[in-house]
Amino acid sequence: MGQVHDLMPQDVAKGIAEGRYLLIDVREPNEVAAEAYPDAVVVPLSTFDPKAIPDPAGKEIVFACRSGKRSVAASQAAQMAGLRYDKHLAGGILGWKAAGLPTKPGH
Repeated sequence: MGQVHDLMPQDVAKGIAEGRYLLIDVREPNEVAAEAYPDAVVVPLSTFDPKAIPDPAGKEIVFACRSGKRSVAASQAAQMAGLRYDKHLAGGILGWKAAGLPTKPGH
């Protein structure tokens, strides 16, 4: 399995704000409907297809989930498909909120 690098919530939020990171939320639609990351693209792990990840247009992909387990699995799956996506949000949305970062109501 490929290496997956942990990124702290503040670092991910800063990278998104600076246009360096594209956050991919691999939680399921019902989870996203309850609470969402402000600027994430949703690609659920249950139907995960690395080809469904949009072109990051020069940004680095960072995977995110609820607690940090599924985001590691998504990163490994993407690497198995030949993509160099080796970063995830350590602690998931729980860590994101614990760091005082905003979420938005789902849609």
